[in-house]
Amino acid sequence: MVTENQVDEIISNVVEKTNKKLSKNQKINMAKDTPLFGEDGVLDSLGLVRFIVAVEQEIQSKLGLSITLADEKAMSQKNSPFKSIGSLVDYIVMLLKKQSNG
Repeated sequence: MVTENQVDEIISNVVEKTNKKLSKNQKINMAKDTPLFGEDGVLDSLGLVRFIVAVEQEIQSKLGLSITLADEKAMSQKNSPFKSIGSLVDYIVMLLKKQSNG
């Protein structure tokens, strides 16, 4: 079973790699309430897509699990799972739990 700590570590790795490509004033803070996308978010739509793909690849690499984060379910939620670091971690944990329960 995948833990929240494992997902936090994966997101942290992706944030670190992403920050290397961003300018100094665009860096992503690893705090749970850091806005990723939306009105106060640090990522534009293309940046978000790249970030999501990097997270999916990191999950595949580190956990050996295939996951799709940007699908109809994610896009139709009232509160976007891509709004903040915390909401993304929660969403990934929920998806992986569902996946492991079959």
